[in-house]
Amino acid sequence: MTDAQETAADISLRTTGGAPPDDGGSSAAEAPIPLLEPREGIPPVIADEDSLAEMIAAFAAGSGPVAVDAERASGYRYGQRAYLVQLRRAGAGTALIDPVACPDLSGLGEALSGVEWVLHAATQDLPCLREIGMIPSRLFDTELAGRIAGFPRVGLGAMVEGVLGFVLEKGHSAVDWSTRPLPEPWLRYAALDVELLVDLRDALEKELDRQGKLEWALQEFDAIASAPPAEPRKDPWRRTSGMHKVRRRRQLAVVRELWEARDRIAQRRDVSPGKVLSDAAIVEAALALPLNVHALAALNGFGHRMGRRQLEQWQAGVDRAKALPEVQLPQPGQPVTGPPPPRAWADKDPAAAARLSAARAAVSALAESLNMPQENLITPDTVRRVCWEPPAVVSAESVGAALAGLGARAWQVEQVTPVLVAALSA
Repeated sequence: MTDAQETAADISLRTTGGAPPDDGGSSAAEAPIPLLEPREGIPPVIADEDSLAEMIAAFAAGSGPVAVDAERASGYRYGQRAYLVQLRRAGAGTALIDPVACPDLSGLGEALSGVEWVLHAATQDLPCLREIGMIPSRLFDTELAGRIAGFPRVGLGAMVEGVLGFVLEKGHSAVDWSTRPLPEPWLRYAALDVELLVDLRDALEKELDRQGKLEWALQEFDAIASAPPAEPRKDPWRRTSGMHKVRRRRQLAVVRELWEARDRIAQRRDVSPGKVLSDAAIVEAALALPLNVHALAALNGFGHRMGRRQLEQWQAGVDRAKALPEVQLPQPGQPVTGPPPPRAWADKDPAAAARLSAARAAVSALAESLNMPQENLITPDTVRRVCWEPPAVVSAESVGAALAGLGARAWQVEQVTPVLVAALSA
C-alpha cells in the first residue's frame, strides 16, 4: 500500500475541494495535506540511451498501471511537442525523461504495451506522446473519470485534494519546459504530478463502480485509446482571434496571407506564432488594408519596436492579398458539413427546431439526473444531427442505430435513446 493509500484508506472520497454530492458515503472534511516532496526524492533526468535502457527495463518489470504525464512549452515554442515525460509505476518508482535528448521512446512504449496507462486529460497529452513513439493500448483518464462521476472541479490539483486529501503545488504549469537545464523546483513539480495519479485512479474506479458508471467510463477510455490521430484542421487561419470582425473577402485574404507567413516564420524559428505576430495585429492589418509600410507601422501590433525589414515582410503579405484576383479570394465562413447553425433552424425548418428544443431539454434533464456534464452524456453535435435528419421511422432501434452511426458509445445509446425517441415523436 502506498503512502497516499494509507492516508486515505479510511476516507474513500474526501469532500475538500470537489467530491460528488454525498449520498451516504463519508462526510469527512479534514484539512488537506500539502505534498511537498516526491517519496523517493527528485529522480535524475534521463538524457542518454544507457540510462533510458535501464529505466525501460525497470518499468517493464514493475507491476500495475503506469502513471504518465508530459510537459509542453505552449506559448513559447512552435507546435505541441513534449519537453519532459514523467512516469511512475509500482516497483519502478518515478522517472523523468528528456525527450529532446531521447527523442525515440518507442522502446518504452513497447515495453508498456498492454499495461494500463493512467493520464489526466489524456487527449491533451496523447498527440505529443504519439510523436515520440508512446501509444497506449489501454488507458484510464482521471479527468474524464471525474466528469462522469460528477465532480464539479476536475483539474488534477482539485481532484487530488478532493479525493485523496493532498494539495499539489501548481506554480509551474505554464513555464517554458524547453528550458535547459530544467530548474529543480520545476522537476519537483513534474515528479509530484505523477506521484498520486495511480492512487487517484484507484479511488475513482471505486467511486464509479459505486455509482454504477464504471462500465461507461471504461467504454470512454477504450474510445480514446483506439481513436486515430486527428486530421489536420482545414483552413486553420480561420481560427485567428477576432475573425468575427473581418467581413470582406479581400480582408479575409489578408488574414490568410499574414497567418501563413507568420506560421512559416514561427516554424523556422521554433517559437510560438504569437511571439512572431499577434492575432490582433493580423486582424488590424486586414481591416485597415494599409497602402504602404508607413501606414502599417501606425497600426496596433506593428509599433516602433518592429524593424523596417519586418514591417516590409508583413506589408508584402498584405500586398499579395490585395493583388489576388476575385476568384482566388476566400469565401466568408467555413464550408458547412452537417446541419446549419441552430439559430437558423426556426426559419429553415421549424419542425426540426421544435425537435431540437425538446431533445435539448430532455438530454439536459437526463444529464442532471445522472450527475454528469451534458457533453459527456452525448455530444451536442450528435443531438443536432439526429434532430435535423431523424430516421424516417422513429423507434428505439432506428434512433439507437443513428446514434451509434455518429460515434456514440453503447452506454450512451442505451441512456439517450429513450429520451430522444420521446423528443422526436412529440
